Amino acid sequence: MASKAKHRRPKNNPVARGLVTAGTGGAVLAFPLLAATTAEAAPAHTAATAKVPMAPAAAVQTDIPATYSVVWGDSLSKIADAYSISGGWQKLYEDNRDAIGGNPSLIHPGLTLTLGTESASEAPADSTADSTADESATTDEVAPADETATTDETASADTGAATQTTAQTYTDDLDGWIRESLDVMAQHGIPGSYDGIYRNIMRESSGNPAAINNWDSNAAAGTPSKGLLQVIDPTFQAYHVPGTSTDSYDPVANITAASNYAADRYGSIDNVNGPY
Repeated sequence: MASKAKHRRPKNNPVARGLVTAGTGGAVLAFPLLAATTAEAAPAHTAATAKVPMAPAAAVQTDIPATYSVVWGDSLSKIADAYSISGGWQKLYEDNRDAIGGNPSLIHPGLTLTLGTESASEAPADSTADSTADESATTDEVAPADETATTDETASADTGAATQTTAQTYTDDLDGWIRESLDVMAQHGIPGSYDGIYRNIMRESSGNPAAINNWDSNAAAGTPSKGLLQVIDPTFQAYHVPGTSTDSYDPVANITAASNYAADRYGSIDNVNGPY
């Protein structure tokens, strides 16, 4: 149940104050292609068998430390961006799930995270290219130009496939709405846990995204509390988080805006245990 005149004087929106938005999709490290090598035919008067030297695989230089100690104000998204973690905050969370626990948005100062490193080198895209080049060097015939082009095209296709990522999906229920909201909150550095959000939703709306309060002082003033976390329209608009719906009844938008407001006023939605 909402208290009298809750949300009437919202504070400055932390998003508007300059929160850095992190990207939602994970980036994949693209490895350099090995240029196809074309062997020249040995002169007709020379019977020597030439070996075509292979270009060494390019080493991947990295300045990423093995571990990182969390400080106040950190989020997985900020850390992943700062160290250019391949796979973004999702990969960082996956590598440290045992240490972090079930909520990627809740990390504590002093927690040691494993950042990981990429492989120092990458094998050539097509292992058959080596043997083909060696065999070509022992004959007087030069490989047709279109065969070399085919090898390059195949290597490009194989490398391009490595950049594909799988989009995160969520169930269309209370569990899915909370989890999607937590991912959005993590991108914007908004604190909060699954348990804190769930506890307040059950108190405010019993999990009904269409809930509306038409009897309290806010309703009498023409701004009834709405949605899962019973947010009035002025507060929803002031604390709306970019990337979510502008409909205050939308479950993910309602949860995220309310958590943003609670973080600004109470430090976190986890600190809210009654009308707010």
